[in-house]
Amino acid sequence: MIQSLSEMLIALPAIMIALTFHEYAHGKVADILGDSTPYYQGRLTLNPLPHIDWVGFFMLILFHFGWAKPVQVNPYNFKNVSPKQGMMLVSLAGPGMNILLAFLGMLAYKYLLPFQGQEWAIMTINMIHPLIYINLILAAFNLIPLPPLDGSKIVAGLLPDSGAEMFYSLEPYGPLILLLLIITGAAAYIFLPLAGFLNTLLYAIVF
Repeated sequence: MIQSLSEMLIALPAIMIALTFHEYAHGKVADILGDSTPYYQGRLTLNPLPHIDWVGFFMLILFHFGWAKPVQVNPYNFKNVSPKQGMMLVSLAGPGMNILLAFLGMLAYKYLLPFQGQEWAIMTINMIHPLIYINLILAAFNLIPLPPLDGSKIVAGLLPDSGAEMFYSLEPYGPLILLLLIITGAAAYIFLPLAGFLNTLLYAIVF
């Protein structure tokens, strides 16, 4: 976990990359599926500023828990896919992008290992470590199957319509349940093992 101000400053570029690419992926997949809402709202960009929720950003700095500005999507604009299946794909895109970034970071780390005695390589490795860690944490946290997290729409997309409707009925209570899980520390028992599994899986693939 990020414990000190110096560690937070080192991790800030990784945090900005992870959040920006996560939200961009949501918007890009929605756009590919036929919904232009993210495009018209200026979210199809890798510029971090349109994706930052400043309250969530400063919460992240102060309390190590925060959020980006959610990408707005209209599932009824999707073409050649049902709204439910489309939302599942859009939701998968965010955590999927974070896992891809962690994978690329691990690849970079592997190829920097022979140069780790050199100062430039040490500096680069020190930046890659939080990139891997933060992307895996963000992916795992968002895969929790609880509204408003991506995992809830992914699970709903896998369920039959009746089951999905029952799952969507939890949406008004999801943020409160999630907040309680975070405050009590119970959320960590859900997403940290998943982040560890993803890390082990990527390590096995890369090395």
